[in-house]
Amino acid sequence: MASATATGKLSREEFRRQKDLDAARKAGTAPAALDEEGKPINPHIPQYIAQAPWYLDTGAPSLSHQRIPEYDRSADKLDNWYDRGAKAGPAAKKYRKGACENCGAMTHKKADCLERPRKKGAKYTNKDIAPDEVIQEVATGYDAKRDRWNGYDPAEHKRVYEEYEAVEAARQKLREEEIDKRTTTDLAAVRKVAKAGKEKSEGKDDDFGSSEDEDEDQDKYAEAADAVGQKLDTKTRITVRNLRIREDTAKYLINLDPSSAYYDPKTRSMRENPLKNVPAEEARFAGDNFLRYSGEAPEVQKLQLFAWNASQRGNDIHINALPTQGQLLHKEYIKKKEELKDTTKVSILAKYGGEEYLEKAPKELLHGQTEEYVEYSRTGQVIKGKERAKVKSKYPEDVYINNHTAVWGSWYDVTTGQWGYACCHSSIHMSYCTGEAGIKAAEESSAKHLLQAAPSSSSMPPPPPPVTDSQQDRKKKAEELFSKKRLGEGDLSLDKDRLAQAISEERKRKARGGDDEDRFGKKQKSSYEVSEEELEAYRMNRKLTEDPMANYVDTEL
Repeated sequence: MASATATGKLSREEFRRQKDLDAARKAGTAPAALDEEGKPINPHIPQYIAQAPWYLDTGAPSLSHQRIPEYDRSADKLDNWYDRGAKAGPAAKKYRKGACENCGAMTHKKADCLERPRKKGAKYTNKDIAPDEVIQEVATGYDAKRDRWNGYDPAEHKRVYEEYEAVEAARQKLREEEIDKRTTTDLAAVRKVAKAGKEKSEGKDDDFGSSEDEDEDQDKYAEAADAVGQKLDTKTRITVRNLRIREDTAKYLINLDPSSAYYDPKTRSMRENPLKNVPAEEARFAGDNFLRYSGEAPEVQKLQLFAWNASQRGNDIHINALPTQGQLLHKEYIKKKEELKDTTKVSILAKYGGEEYLEKAPKELLHGQTEEYVEYSRTGQVIKGKERAKVKSKYPEDVYINNHTAVWGSWYDVTTGQWGYACCHSSIHMSYCTGEAGIKAAEESSAKHLLQAAPSSSSMPPPPPPVTDSQQDRKKKAEELFSKKRLGEGDLSLDKDRLAQAISEERKRKARGGDDEDRFGKKQKSSYEVSEEELEAYRMNRKLTEDPMANYVDTEL
């Protein structure tokens, strides 16, 4: 019934055809139905599984409603957080319209500004404009949104250590200066200073207290402190033993590397050594196997093994029921075993001989000293005496073949990753030496040399000569670019009389309330050209509505 996903009511004939098609598909005579991805659907899947609900039905056979939908898991990362303090480039030189009136940044308004409120904001002073912040959109998932430590920088905790170290260094410095001032060679003065220091220590100076004072305080309250692994009430003297000593470090916390020794939580055992680089004798915990094979534990294991073997042979020995009997029998067994071993050794040597080969030279001769004097330099060269002979190898050494002066493997080609001869740079084994010619040929045939020679051999047109300007021309261009002069300013000389007349006419026109289009009166209808004096008069009398300081009145004067 995998294909019964069509919506709507079927007629009797269509329903019969659908049943026959499903039966043929189950029998294997008809091809299986295909989903939207082109994959065949198993006809033996029940209808209640193959048929999609009404809110997921696509009108075609499909099993996509049974699969988990794919979601974007990129927001679930816990290391995705805001970049605090990030600024978007350098700060602006002038105030921009729409920026914060307090600091001048474009990314927020005055109500949202986190900077200290200024007496006169950047909008009016046009100074100390803050750079724009970087607006970041961090999409956090369910876990990241509820993680209280998300975005925390562990390096911030370093400030606490630095603060305590600075206080301790300053305290130590003051104490040293105080000791230097008291230092003298006069015995009477020394006694006087010592007496004063004793009286001062009795006064409990908290600012310059040393670690010795703290130790005295700890000793004072040591009796009232709880014992390790116990809950002790000093008043009632009632002791309650805890399950384990809480100061002990758990086995699984000694080495947090997942590939270290395995910890079995059920039996609370860690058989291997969690710290491989630390010797077992020096480690605070070297594994349960080390404890099992150290001390008297091996002897107990041998005793238990002896009891098991003896019980298999028919002897009634039990370590737990009769420990003394088992211990005595084990000692007797070991004694008889050593005697039997000695008698067997003596009988074999007496029959076949060879006792002289078992004797070793005494340690005094093996590690003895000689009268040979050898003196070495700092570089390890022999200055006096004979150098110790090197041990010869069973393989032939310093044997050169095919006219070579170096052995095979004395040179390594970095580009090809092959070994060769250092005398001719040949990477072919058992080849004939070509000497310096071979080295030169190998260098010329290398890929690096061919790439360097390629541009020189190709016919490329020479680059055009750079255009060089004189220093005066460059200085003049820079002044024109960065000057604050208005167009035409400084280039033309204005007539003062005509300028005064133009200013008076402009003032009369403004008094009449004329528009900008009628500022020249009847002259506008004819082909009249505006003079430089009239244009300058208009500029001087124009009202700058865009100027933010136009209506500013200083009330402090």
